[in-house]
Amino acid sequence: MLYRVVLGSLLIVCSLACSSEDDADPGLGGAPSDYQACVDRINAFRATVGLPPYERDAGSEACADGQARSDSESGDAHGAFGDCGEWAQNECPGWDSIEQTIDGCLQSMWDEGPGGGHYDNMAGDYSEVFCGFYTTPDGEVWALQNFR
Repeated sequence: MLYRVVLGSLLIVCSLACSSEDDADPGLGGAPSDYQACVDRINAFRATVGLPPYERDAGSEACADGQARSDSESGDAHGAFGDCGEWAQNECPGWDSIEQTIDGCLQSMWDEGPGGGHYDNMAGDYSEVFCGFYTTPDGEVWALQNFR
């Protein structure tokens, strides 16, 4: 009888807390340090050309995470542009990891140089930046950087 009660309790707990892989949200957002690393990387690039740092808008990061998820689901980079009140946006669709978006994707955008694209957003006259991340069920990372 005791075994039935314990087993029954475990099944109830598991039905509330356990989920299959299909039901689990694969990765809305990044680790707290990922958002700061994204902002720090952009500000490090800005410093190389004598520009002041952008402020981090941590309060808008959850919104940016939602944009990254929406874009990953639609397959349309910049598809949710403007939903968080940003004036410009860079996006890294379908990368292998959050670290690669921060290191590789941001580097490639900066390397584009001036001329109306990603570099210009990173080197622009905005005052704040906020980053967003989403990892798809297939393990692809969509990351974006919003400027305001």
